[in-house]
Amino acid sequence: MSDFVHLHNHTDYSLLDAAQSVNMMLNRVDDIGMDTIAVTEHGNLFSLIPFYKESKKAGVKPILGCEVYVAAGKHNEKTYEKGNNKWGYYHLVLLAQNNVGYKNLMKLTTIGYLDGFYYRPRIDKDLLRKYNEGLIAMSACLAGEVTSFAAKGDYEAAKKAALEHLEIFGDRYFIELQNHGIKEEEAARPLLIKLAKELNIPLVATNDNHYSVREHSDAHDILFCCGMGKFQTEAKRHKYEPEQFYIKSVDEMCNIFKDTPTAIENTVRIAEMCNVDIEIGNIHLPNFPIPKDATSQDPDIYLKQICLQGLRQKYSKITELIERRLEYELNVIKKMGFAGYFLITQDFVQYAKGNDIPVGPGRGSAVGSLVAYCLGITNVDPIHYNLIFERFLNPHRVTMPDIDIDFCIEGRERVIKYIKHRYGEQNVAQIITFGTMGAKSSIRDVGRVLGMDYSSVDQVAKMIPNEPKMTLEKAMKMNDDFKNVSNQSNMHKKLIDRSMVLEGMHRHASTHAAGIVITPNKLTEHVPLYKSAGSSDIATQYDMVALEDLGLLKMDFLGLRNLTVIKKTVNAIKKNYDKDINIDKIDLNDDKVFGLFSKGDTTGIFQFESNGMREYLKQLKPNCIQDLIAMTSLYRPGPMKNIPEFLKRKNGTSPIKYLHPDMKEILKETYGIIVYQEQVMEIGLKIGGLSLPESDEMRRAMGKKKKKLMATFKIKFVDGAVKKNIDRKIAVEIFDLLEKFAEYGFNKSHSTAYSVISYQTAWLKTYYPEEFLASNMNSENNDTDRLAVLINDAKSHKIKIIPPCVNKSLPYFYVNKDKEIHYSLSAIKNVGIKSAEKIYEYRVANSSFKDLFELCSIDSKVNNKKVIENLILSGACDSLHGTKSENFKSVEIALKYGQKINKEKESAQSSLFGKEGEAVMLRPNLLESNDFSDDELIKMEKESIGFYLDSSPLDKFSDDILELSNTGINEKINKSHKIIRLGGIVKEVKNLYDKNNNQWAIVNLECINGSAEIFVFSNMYQKFSNLIFEDSKLFVIGKPSTRGEYDPNNPKVIADKIFTLENIRMNIARTINIKIPYDCRNPEILNEIKNISSDFSGNYPIILYLENSEGRYSKIKLTESRINPTIHCLAALRKKLTGTTIKIGI
Repeated sequence: MSDFVHLHNHTDYSLLDAAQSVNMMLNRVDDIGMDTIAVTEHGNLFSLIPFYKESKKAGVKPILGCEVYVAAGKHNEKTYEKGNNKWGYYHLVLLAQNNVGYKNLMKLTTIGYLDGFYYRPRIDKDLLRKYNEGLIAMSACLAGEVTSFAAKGDYEAAKKAALEHLEIFGDRYFIELQNHGIKEEEAARPLLIKLAKELNIPLVATNDNHYSVREHSDAHDILFCCGMGKFQTEAKRHKYEPEQFYIKSVDEMCNIFKDTPTAIENTVRIAEMCNVDIEIGNIHLPNFPIPKDATSQDPDIYLKQICLQGLRQKYSKITELIERRLEYELNVIKKMGFAGYFLITQDFVQYAKGNDIPVGPGRGSAVGSLVAYCLGITNVDPIHYNLIFERFLNPHRVTMPDIDIDFCIEGRERVIKYIKHRYGEQNVAQIITFGTMGAKSSIRDVGRVLGMDYSSVDQVAKMIPNEPKMTLEKAMKMNDDFKNVSNQSNMHKKLIDRSMVLEGMHRHASTHAAGIVITPNKLTEHVPLYKSAGSSDIATQYDMVALEDLGLLKMDFLGLRNLTVIKKTVNAIKKNYDKDINIDKIDLNDDKVFGLFSKGDTTGIFQFESNGMREYLKQLKPNCIQDLIAMTSLYRPGPMKNIPEFLKRKNGTSPIKYLHPDMKEILKETYGIIVYQEQVMEIGLKIGGLSLPESDEMRRAMGKKKKKLMATFKIKFVDGAVKKNIDRKIAVEIFDLLEKFAEYGFNKSHSTAYSVISYQTAWLKTYYPEEFLASNMNSENNDTDRLAVLINDAKSHKIKIIPPCVNKSLPYFYVNKDKEIHYSLSAIKNVGIKSAEKIYEYRVANSSFKDLFELCSIDSKVNNKKVIENLILSGACDSLHGTKSENFKSVEIALKYGQKINKEKESAQSSLFGKEGEAVMLRPNLLESNDFSDDELIKMEKESIGFYLDSSPLDKFSDDILELSNTGINEKINKSHKIIRLGGIVKEVKNLYDKNNNQWAIVNLECINGSAEIFVFSNMYQKFSNLIFEDSKLFVIGKPSTRGEYDPNNPKVIADKIFTLENIRMNIARTINIKIPYDCRNPEILNEIKNISSDFSGNYPIILYLENSEGRYSKIKLTESRINPTIHCLAALRKKLTGTTIKIGI
């Protein structure tokens, strides 16, 4: 151990206060030749496990501590008026001397968050008296109680405080000396030395480290400003003394404290006193309560018994292969000690299923387990789909299984409550997660603190590619413009330099959306707990990775919206048709369902809604669920480039090749292309002679590009293949192919389970489209953009949408006996579920509403002015007495009438009484008002619902817009479009002037779905200004703008051409383009075209694009045939020329 040890250190887990990661700190320790260091975060133990683990790995002794906040009064008093400072609390450094101290540290920080949080997680001296065993205390910095009194020259108060701490900690209490060149420290130091001598309290020297090296002082100052919301240039703000709060060398510290050498020596003494041993990697599962009437209380035996029961239920014929697979899996589970894990998981899954809470068919690699299938944890047969157990649980790698479960959103909380009841409230918690400063956000944060112009910083941030795991260093390699930003100015250099330091720092803590942890006994025996301000959710202070390291049971309980949609659709079918649908028993080989996929009719279909996916589906024409599994695996960055070849092989236009015949059986379902991780493993087994566990390790090495390990596996694979009489050169080729695809290979188990959900949603849409779309609408009730997409899809299927009505609508979307969808009252803007339910409840009890006054009298707490106005504007009050304009004008008098009625009801008094004595009041008359115009009515509907429901100004142009646009007609916009075409109505025009005083405009264009911002710069504005005004109906051709963040629902477009929508099809059409794939080539096509062109003769030429066997297209212009591109003409072409793509050339 070195002659000095740093005992007061903060990492970036002291959120927005320290600018060093755990690894940065440990690297600095190594650089200056130290081998021991403490971490003492502000009030938390967030960093404790990563610090402990990384220190052990680096050969550094970790000392575990915390700089706690001690309330001047009681920790649960919400006040800052006690004590001698403005905060009402003091700092105190606690270090864990042993494992008892570590547990007490966990208890204290837990109490701070759960009971003592008031701006900071606070404890008090009574708690220190109770939980001080095994803890060493140091008096802390200028914010410490003793030091703060000493800095003010109040020796007696400092002495009194020191005696209190001495009484609590005895010889484990030290007075801390610091010297950062601060005048208050200078003032405090002689008093602290005197106090230590008088009371015989040992001194200890520390540096309050918040960053690793002196050069990071300015970056730390910027981070601190981020936390305070300040500019760095602000004079009146709290600052750290520059270039002092870094990890100083032994020589530097000895020189600073040369007058108090014992303070230096005591750092080593304390370090030697601290020895905490945390078990990393040992499993701590809660005990599953096996039923008392079970024949055995042994978890492995009981697991086998219920697996065999499940096996008999799942398979009508149990083959030897199935028996062997189950026995193998059970033996692996027994050997690894995970029987309890499976029993716990199946228990809460069975609870969910038994309580009408839909559970997904599976998620992740667990779908490859036959045990999980027999237990009902998953519902996909791993034998049928050739899924591999070792991808889930590798006997060579003893790590906790990871079974994530999808539940219906509405039932997820009930399952968590069940678990808390089953294992104890004190044994179950949610899990913390940390947000970090990513590449772009670090640039934006630093730029803001430096006071740089927003647009300048925004421009720099946009140079960083939008790719997963992007870093500033990687961005510099990918983009030379970004690499050269530092050369623009000194300020730009500072922006990049400081961002490079701060990138990756932890920024904030929150609760993980899905994760929960279950411990075998009280949580605080294993982990400290956290509760964010304003939340009742209790979470661990350790994140998911740390919990895994500790061997604790963590699970992801995810709420999947599509399961809710399926459940609600099935319930609606039962209600409307008295049919019981078991969604798990539907035919997975239904041609009608695959027909829906082949048409790209996938709005509302899980995983298959995007424009790009729809286009691929039309080309793929899937005819089995394996095609869907493959597409969900391929449709991701990276493997997406293999889709064109996959389609060609599927459609027979490209040959299917195998490097070796033995690969055919493995790759035939994906037409010879490696798509799945499981295929890589199978090739390792059948070609390279590796075991499946070895193949899994090889796959992981390839995916993570571990070159040394890959080289080892290459030798083993090739040698194994040679032993199987495979040519060495071919074996090397196969291994290289695996290496290429392993990086992009996807988990087939996960894709299979999720494709089953996709198919189930498609089956419901095929056979019960009204109920399916209504259920989708209910799940998206608060998202008007999404509702607009679903409403348009319903209309395209000729499903009538009944507008909202206070006398017919329900608080949710529903389907009537005529297969029409009634619009939901709660989906009207500003109405919400509570008001909608009150309206419905009144109607059930009292029959229909007769007039506005009756509507306003039901409950003044939920029926306010905005609610009533939007009900009227949306048309929901059209069945009431009076016109829409009269009702709208009379809202205030109707609400006043309603308030009086409610007041009279509450007081049980009235001036007049009805027959049975109930309160009666004469109703006022509606105010007279002229009827609204048709245009006004359309605008009102849009304002109150969020889109045009009944009629739209764009309706008469919708066929043309849908035919000619590539943006603003579906729910997502393809970011890759180089040219954008869209039509819509102008909602707003913002006129501006450029630096040359030339006029230009930003036009808000409302499309069929969504909207767009159109930038009409001065040169275009001069040409088209006469078309640009509110309510003008335009068609715009332009290119995507790079200004601002990309928003797929509201793209920014730079206009190149602008047209009115009147006669737009004939004005911009140039040709009719027909793309004919190789497998659709047929001599009859020309005859069909000729016949149709004679029926729809016109002036527009036809151009054919013919694909050859190699996938290349040749262009042929039909000189004899000219055509008129009307709706009916294109419909006729598409009907006759199936499999081709027909578009208007612009």
